[in-house]
Amino acid sequence: MLRGLALAGLAAALVAPSVAAAPAQSAAACKKVARPATKANGGQKPPGSKLDPKKKYDVTFTTNCGSFTIRLAVRTSPHITASFVDLAKKGFFDKTYFHRIVPGFVIQGGDPTATGTGGPGYSTVDKPPAGTAYRRYLAAMAKTTVEAPGTAGSQFFVDTADLQLPADYGVLGTVFNGRKVIDLIGTFGNANDPQGRPTRIVEILKTTVKVS
Repeated sequence: MLRGLALAGLAAALVAPSVAAAPAQSAAACKKVARPATKANGGQKPPGSKLDPKKKYDVTFTTNCGSFTIRLAVRTSPHITASFVDLAKKGFFDKTYFHRIVPGFVIQGGDPTATGTGGPGYSTVDKPPAGTAYRRYLAAMAKTTVEAPGTAGSQFFVDTADLQLPADYGVLGTVFNGRKVIDLIGTFGNANDPQGRPTRIVEILKTTVKVS
């Protein structure tokens, strides 16, 4: 499914804010890694139960550029978050990389094939609340333009600026730790490339889930 194309079209239509220069520690902060081998598409089954809305679920992504943590929006997106936690615990995101980076817009990952078309083999739907604001450091789920609002597979994106997007993309959560890492990753793209191909490989080495 061409999940990357929906956001690509929006990126071209929007006037992106000016992109700040890469942080001084950019090169030194990232360990150079080879492009990970792609994984098989699909093959996963949706989880059989939802998460406990009374608890907090934090997913930490360890990358070759540092770590960041997303606190999941369990109440807003019960199906999306349950799926995401299940996939994370299975190591679905491990050894994948951010296949799409658009400076001043988003970083996008979660595709086992790194083509913008891959996913777990199923989808969930949590329609985002009307008026959802896609602010900087919000994490949401990518989808195609023909899919219903809130449709999600495994591909997710993190906003690297405040964006004027329609309330179509299911909310995953908010980055509350490691925001400097998000900023850094967001510099490894070419603003003139409509495909958002990264200029540097940022690999998700490991994902961990903490429940409190």
